[in-house]
Amino acid sequence: MVQLFLAAILVFGFFYLASRKRALVPGKLQFAGEGAYGFVRNSVARDIIGSHDFQKFVPYLVTVFFFILVNNLFASIPFIQFPTFSRAGMAYALAGLSWLVYNGVGVARHGLLGYLKLQSVPSGVSPVMYPLLVPLEFFSNILVRPVTLALRLFCNMFAGHILLALFATGGLYLIEHVGGIGYVAGPLAWVLAILVSFLEILVQFLQAYVFVLLNAMYIQGALADEH
Repeated sequence: MVQLFLAAILVFGFFYLASRKRALVPGKLQFAGEGAYGFVRNSVARDIIGSHDFQKFVPYLVTVFFFILVNNLFASIPFIQFPTFSRAGMAYALAGLSWLVYNGVGVARHGLLGYLKLQSVPSGVSPVMYPLLVPLEFFSNILVRPVTLALRLFCNMFAGHILLALFATGGLYLIEHVGGIGYVAGPLAWVLAILVSFLEILVQFLQAYVFVLLNAMYIQGALADEH
């Protein structure tokens, strides 16, 4: 919980300071803030949702992306070294918020019954197939999405954290208790831990990006007139 609050403060503080003294010729902090904002705005929101509807969702997508990214990066910061979303409850809570957002958008655009029909009844399919496809589509589009959204984030953060702990403690065990070949395998395990740490930084970024990308896709699907 402390990490969640710290991440929220860091994200808010960065964008507040970056936008506090806006100038036509941006300084370094304003340039960094505009670049960070523009990355999510242009490469995710506008490209996925579309130029007509994307702008209203940019603040949410930017906030979620950097909130997840900072919480993921905590796993690589010395003396913290714990990814917040390796706790399943944290990931499911965030996925639940996303579920409310994109379903709320769909209901607001199409009405409750119209949205359920859009998400559950595939177009261009013979009505004969409805008894089979409608329950599957409803289950997939309405019920399963938040679960898979959370699982993807949780499992990647949890697995990376366990892998680093395994290499670090395993190397120490090999040196202290095995001896012989353990004096070679132990330091090798630590080298692998360092290499995995750099790989984890890439995974931490990618998981934040994928989470927001899927959010944008779900919002676009909720706004679309056909499924």
